[in-house]
Amino acid sequence: MTVPILEIKDLCLSYFTRAGEIPAVVDFNLTLNEGETAGLVGESGCGKSTVALAIMNYLGDNGGIVGGSIKFKGRDIVTMSTEELRRLRGADIAMVYQEPMAALNPSMTIGRQLAEVPICHEGVDMATALKRAEELLDAVRLPDAKRILAAYPHQISGGQQQRVVIAMALLSKPSLLLLDEPTTALDVTVEAGIVELIADLGRDFGTSNLYISHNLGLIRETCDRVFVMYSGEVVEEGSIDEVFQATRHPYTTGLFSAIPMPGSDKYDRPLVPIRGQLPLPHKRPPGCNFGPRCDHFVEGRCDARRIPLDRLSGAARPHAVRCIRWEEIDWAEYQPTQEVIEPMPPGERVLRVEAMQKYYEVTDRSLIAVLRGRNVRYVKANESLSFDARRQQTVAIVGESGCGKSTFAKVLMGLETATEGRIRFNGDEIADLPVEQRSAEQIGSLQMVFQNPNETLNPSHTIGSQIARVIKKFGIEKDPKKIEERVFKLLDTVKLPRDFARRRPRQLSGGQKQRVGIARAFAGNPAMVIADEPVSALDVSVQAAVTQLLMEIQRDHGTTLLFISHDLSVVRYLADRIVVMYLGQIMEQGTTDEVFSPPYHPYTEALLSAVPIADTSFEKRRIVLEGDLPSALDTPAGCPFASRCPRKLGDICDTTPPPIVEPAPGHRIACHIPLAELQAVPPVFSQKDDGDGGDAPVVAA
Repeated sequence: MTVPILEIKDLCLSYFTRAGEIPAVVDFNLTLNEGETAGLVGESGCGKSTVALAIMNYLGDNGGIVGGSIKFKGRDIVTMSTEELRRLRGADIAMVYQEPMAALNPSMTIGRQLAEVPICHEGVDMATALKRAEELLDAVRLPDAKRILAAYPHQISGGQQQRVVIAMALLSKPSLLLLDEPTTALDVTVEAGIVELIADLGRDFGTSNLYISHNLGLIRETCDRVFVMYSGEVVEEGSIDEVFQATRHPYTTGLFSAIPMPGSDKYDRPLVPIRGQLPLPHKRPPGCNFGPRCDHFVEGRCDARRIPLDRLSGAARPHAVRCIRWEEIDWAEYQPTQEVIEPMPPGERVLRVEAMQKYYEVTDRSLIAVLRGRNVRYVKANESLSFDARRQQTVAIVGESGCGKSTFAKVLMGLETATEGRIRFNGDEIADLPVEQRSAEQIGSLQMVFQNPNETLNPSHTIGSQIARVIKKFGIEKDPKKIEERVFKLLDTVKLPRDFARRRPRQLSGGQKQRVGIARAFAGNPAMVIADEPVSALDVSVQAAVTQLLMEIQRDHGTTLLFISHDLSVVRYLADRIVVMYLGQIMEQGTTDEVFSPPYHPYTEALLSAVPIADTSFEKRRIVLEGDLPSALDTPAGCPFASRCPRKLGDICDTTPPPIVEPAPGHRIACHIPLAELQAVPPVFSQKDDGDGGDAPVVAA
């Protein structure tokens, strides 16, 4: 009989505080065989990462395993000595963390850090370790491995850092790989590449994988089985097909209702966030932990006793659910209550960008550069951008990191000035007007919601004082009582209790802090709000709540929303128009329906293909992009996407800038490929036939 790689039985984990023992995970069971991949999903605080840390037996001084067992290849990790655990971690069991910079030492070169793994675990010499590291960097598809080995972490991109961390985890060919949100902050194309990479390496090395994520699309595309966790318990488990196609727990249904699907529509089929919040571990309700947030809760039954995990009868493959009413609910008919919203017609034009350029001068003082007369060069961050935005409209700017999205936002906000071109906002020319020269009215009318609210909220000031400062700064109100009342109304608008005005940022969750960021952005009555990746790091239910909140405020205030993101599933749901950027240039722009349907620019097609989708009724064509973006210091003479394009025509793409074609008024594509050929390209997403699988992948040369 084959021994499982990982076997967890009746696991109970607790943290010990001054208030006493706090149960974090209760009655957790999981078996993982060689080469198998499982996924843990659920909201932040549900216990996913605690399980991963327990597998490493790395719960810290105040955490412990209080019940059950964790067996790795038949040996109980709980009873292992410190020396045995040291040999196990990083060698047989490795972990890839969500934030690669937290796993990399900023004061050591990549080569030194990678070499430590085989040196510590296998006792090899430095030369052998570096050779192994270089080979694995090639395996994780990092170009110029020698340069990467000599670099420090801050000298490579986020996607490259994540690949280095994966290489580090795989250096000793572990039997078990734990991946804690490994792709959350990465571009969709980088995410797709890393997912393919982990799958390939898993097949090559026979590695078993445990994914921890709130991205249901990623779990569907990578895992064999899924475990849905809520408040320290598994509430549903089974194969991907069983759980995704025949969901039997109200919480799992709520997760699916909170994520954008290919058929989602912000007006006809809006997202439905799960009401309420995850209970704190020491304040769990009696009976079903999900009871206070459940549409099917029955008093006296659901809260009478602890709910066991019930195996479903008649399921084709093992499927279990922690709900006493799962057989009574009409799952085919049940839909969470949705508030249908009337479409918002776009108003007058508030923003016009015409041939805007932003270059950064770089001086090369090397002797060769001086002799060649090329000691001054330019980083072309934005190259001839032209598009419009109207009142009450949401315009999304999408593209990979380094495409120039955030540079344009800085110019618009006045943190940078344009090199050439024009930007007219509310009738004012602001392209060459830095923020210190703008009026209070101009500054107040353009506000920003940032990706990470932790970096924009002052930890020593209360929430109310930070919102009030904006109101005073832009002259909205001067009377202290009126300012306080306006702070309360803004908290009401973002659906936060008024007593949060007296709290400090550390007392709020990530989703609550993001709502504070939105309230502060709208405190100055802005005509336009720039939202830079505002939901990428949030749980799906919080993400749904924040997107709905942005729409409601936009409707009430008539605000124009400029949405910067790499998450095309959220963009498809929220945006009215989309601008697709690559290497500082616009490749395609049009309405959301136009951009998400053929004809596509080949880059748009590749971006769409990289989006993980959780809807099992859809399939998609896979397009694997090879290589990295060209340098903005040495941009191609022709199409910037030519070096990675899977549909490249030939030399014309390398030497001649592409023409702009218009399949429909306002829908513009910059491409040499004839329009008739682009129109003949099949859709990336399509409804599944009765047959199995999708088309073969299209791979860039």
